[in-house]
Amino acid sequence: MPFNFPIFLTWLRVALIPVFIGLFYLPSSMLADAARNQIGTLIFALAAITDWLDGFLARKWGQTSAFGAFLDPVADKLIVAAALILLVDLERTWAWLAMVIIGREITISALREWMAQLGEHKSVAVAYVGKLKTAAQMIAVLLLLFDAPLVAGVNTRLLGNIFMVLAAVLTLWSMGYYLKMAAIQMRTQKNQDEVLDR
Repeated sequence: MPFNFPIFLTWLRVALIPVFIGLFYLPSSMLADAARNQIGTLIFALAAITDWLDGFLARKWGQTSAFGAFLDPVADKLIVAAALILLVDLERTWAWLAMVIIGREITISALREWMAQLGEHKSVAVAYVGKLKTAAQMIAVLLLLFDAPLVAGVNTRLLGNIFMVLAAVLTLWSMGYYLKMAAIQMRTQKNQDEVLDR
C-alpha cells in the first residue's frame, strides 16, 4: 500500500469523521451549541479543502496511484454521508434529501466499479454536472452545520436547505447522465461482441 503526503491527507479526512460526529454529541456543559456548530463547520471545511488538495498535490508531484484513486472518493463519500445523517438527526434537514444523495453515491460507485471491471471506467468519469452537485452539496452542508444567522440576518438553515434541494436535483440529474453514458457504452460493447461472434 503506497503512502505519501496526498494519501496522508486522504486518511486525515477519514480520521476526522469520528471527531466531527462526536463533537455534536458532547454534553452542553462541555461545549456550547454555537461553539459546537462553529468547530463542526471548520472541521467539515477542512475536510472539503483536503478533498481538493490531495488530488491537486498528487497530480502536481506525480504521486498518483491506484490506491489513492480508490481511497479519495471513499473518504469523500464517508464524510458527506456522515454529515448528512448527522444533519437529519439534528433535524436541520429532511431525511428524504439525505437518502437521495447517499443512494445516488452508492449507485454510481457500484456502476463505476462494474464499468471498471469491463475496462470502461472512463465512460462514467466525473462530468461537469457532478461537480455542480458537489459544490451545491458542500455549500448546503456548511450552512446547515453553522446554523446561525449570517450577515444581514440571512437564515442559514433556510438557505442551506435550498442548496440541499438543489444538490438533490443535481444528484438525480447527474445519476441519469452517468446511467445514460454507461448504457451507451454497454450497447456499443454488445454490438462489438455480436460482430466478433459472426
